[in-house]
Amino acid sequence: MNNPIGIFDSGIGGISILEKLENVLPFENFIYLADNDNCPYGNKSKEEIIKFSFKNCEKLIELNCKIIIVACNTATTNSINFLRSKISIPIIGIEPGLKPAIIHTKTKNIGVLATEQTLDSNLFFETLAKNKIEDIKIHEQVGFDLVKMIENGETDENKLYNILQNYLSPMIDKNIDCLVLGCTHYHYIIDTIKKIIPKNIQLIDTITPVTNHTINILKLNNLINTSNEKRYVKVFFNGNNLSRKFIGDDYKIRYLKF
Repeated sequence: MNNPIGIFDSGIGGISILEKLENVLPFENFIYLADNDNCPYGNKSKEEIIKFSFKNCEKLIELNCKIIIVACNTATTNSINFLRSKISIPIIGIEPGLKPAIIHTKTKNIGVLATEQTLDSNLFFETLAKNKIEDIKIHEQVGFDLVKMIENGETDENKLYNILQNYLSPMIDKNIDCLVLGCTHYHYIIDTIKKIIPKNIQLIDTITPVTNHTINILKLNNLINTSNEKRYVKVFFNGNNLSRKFIGDDYKIRYLKF
């Protein structure tokens, strides 16, 4: 089936997932929606996040997508159950990353850098309750302003470093050995994060599990593209502009009202 795989995020964060999927699924078509007119989702109410997420899904279905990937931690944790109850095609979300961190931690201290709404969501608490071992401590930090900076393509490395140091230092002082990045946008600032955290702290990858799950869902539902036609990748945004600082030149980006 050559229908596209649909992906959405509040902005460019989910491009990191799109890039990975492109590499492992070279024959699949993709449509990516950057809902940057409503970005960031992290400081919105749960009701607003559900409304935005459903709107995005409706547009991707209108564009004949065969599955939808919610490439946004905030949207996943706040709306995934609602979306699955309303939409018949497969919906794939992003796991909070707590389970692998709990498995790998030796110091019994885990850091989580995420948005306000991800940390406050029911799914986050449910995942924590299902997997948390009583002697493991979770140290949470809201990444205030980080998504906005990334979306705007802000290039002041010193400013970014200072902000991240303020966010990460308290968790480092708590002897964390795993750091969960609970927002796809943070993938683009990993190099700066690595300059701050000690080498013994493991960054938890939440992109590979999404990729593997997508492949499994495509196979399970007989949705693998077997067409020999040249594939396409379309990236749409609905705000005033979309920064290309973190996006490859090979993407054709267009405005679309949704």
